[in-house]
Amino acid sequence: MKKNKREVVSATRVGEEWFEQQPYIDRMRQVNEDFFKKTGRKKKVLINTWGCQMNENDSEKMLGMLNNLGYEETDKKEEADLIIFNTCLIRENAELKVYGNIGALKPLKEKNPNLVIGICGCMMQKEHIRKKLLEKYKQVDLVFGTHNYHTLLQLIERVEDHNERIFDVWDDNKKVVENLPIHRKFEFKAFLDIMYGCNNFCTYCVVPYTRGREKSREVADIISEIKTLVSNGYKEITLLGQNVNSYGKNLENPITFSDLLDQIANIENLDRIRFMTSHPKDISVELLEIMAKHNNICNQLHLPIQSGSNKILKAMNRRYTREHYLEMVQKAKELMPDITLTTDLIVGFPGETEEDFEETLELVKTVEYDSAFMFLYSVREGTPAAEMENQVPDDIKHERFDRLVEIVNDLARKSNLKQIGREVEVLVEGLSKNREDILSGRTKTHKLIHFPGTEELIGQVVKVKINEAKSFNLSGELI
Repeated sequence: MKKNKREVVSATRVGEEWFEQQPYIDRMRQVNEDFFKKTGRKKKVLINTWGCQMNENDSEKMLGMLNNLGYEETDKKEEADLIIFNTCLIRENAELKVYGNIGALKPLKEKNPNLVIGICGCMMQKEHIRKKLLEKYKQVDLVFGTHNYHTLLQLIERVEDHNERIFDVWDDNKKVVENLPIHRKFEFKAFLDIMYGCNNFCTYCVVPYTRGREKSREVADIISEIKTLVSNGYKEITLLGQNVNSYGKNLENPITFSDLLDQIANIENLDRIRFMTSHPKDISVELLEIMAKHNNICNQLHLPIQSGSNKILKAMNRRYTREHYLEMVQKAKELMPDITLTTDLIVGFPGETEEDFEETLELVKTVEYDSAFMFLYSVREGTPAAEMENQVPDDIKHERFDRLVEIVNDLARKSNLKQIGREVEVLVEGLSKNREDILSGRTKTHKLIHFPGTEELIGQVVKVKINEAKSFNLSGELI
């Protein structure tokens, strides 16, 4: 039986250079090879991810690093030698789910003391959460944050070889870490970070505190990675950033996101380009014109409004008005008549009156969104909004939320009904969850469509005629 782990709580710090991985790779590979010789099986890792696509991308990189050590992926916690939870702090529900899942691992850890349990991601950037894990969840061996996930191999080595319980979280990392191995979920579409962090400090949001200040990747590194993906058969690239419209401002040779997108669109054999998320205060007519100019830039724009009330937008520190927002939406529709518009909406922000909420409903109807991510305002410790007076009672939040959902779903259904009879190009993403003879895929405008077909078509772009519409998806047949 192992001795009790020595607790090592590293001082939270700012990282400047990423560590040299090779010594840890060599040692851990040897350990895992010895394990295979002894047991006849490879070590297995389970990574559970909550939150945004950037978290998903971080998990793909962690899995890539672990694959290099000989780990195999599993979706069964009972057979895992290493379990990692990559966490989100945006909503309270996501936070509570993480605690519940960690607690559920205690019997498994008691049964298998050699199991390594690691927690990372945005939740770990909060000191009170780390303290709670340290004191109340003794089954957790390893905690690290959003800025030092690239040190994962070093941290695992310290846990396994030095019998340490490691809590190591950085405040920030001044440099962008390039060339990490990555195990992508799909072989035909990829998510690709172009920048990290956020400088906006919306009063309800924890992202600037968990992801740090904005850092942009160099243009050459982005272009090189995309060209490699295209040469390996990838058809669709989604560019990621907390606010892609701010891309390039902090580079030694500044460049706009519009200019970057223009360069990417000119890469040969790249079929589809998407991006998220755009901040309305930074979106430009130039960007919309670049979207309209290139056929391989998808006519899809996710533009979070959050509220239709100027009073609430000011309280949120969003730094745009509903008038500016509607002006940009109108320009987008003029340049791209078939564009799909989606958004984020927060219901029940502190101080929101019925009149404010009615302004949101009016704006939603005016824009006619194809879909929306809708959230009840959730108090996040450490944000200015958490200290605001006039917090909206939960029963009012829920009543307003239900009204908003009804309107958004009705608009989504009407938007999909307009698609009936159209012939569209679809990137086939996989089999339907319910039937093995039905395929699922996305149009260029990101509409989800189901149609009969065989799995040999997965990863291919096919022509489909739409013959049925529901609120959340379309149905059709191959042409």
